[in-house]
Amino acid sequence: MRDMTQRLATDADLAERYRAAHESYLSSRDAIAPLGTTVTAGGMPDRVKCLHVLVAHALAAGPGVNPLGDEALQLLPEWGAHGQCVQVES
Repeated sequence: MRDMTQRLATDADLAERYRAAHESYLSSRDAIAPLGTTVTAGGMPDRVKCLHVLVAHALAAGPGVNPLGDEALQLLPEWGAHGQCVQVES
């Protein structure tokens, strides 16, 4: 997360794409229920605070929307390759 945040400070293209992800997140969220705030999750748009949120956003929005979410998702092992990650008992 620290490396990703440092890259935001030095890579203008990455920072712009991450800001666009922030705007996309706000737009999608507010289309459901406006919260009256510009706070998003995961540290967007200026830092990387929570990879879980960025991965979730990448999965929900699809590839190409959140560059750091896409990057974090690529670092994970094959999603679900070994079945469910949680066993639900009935």
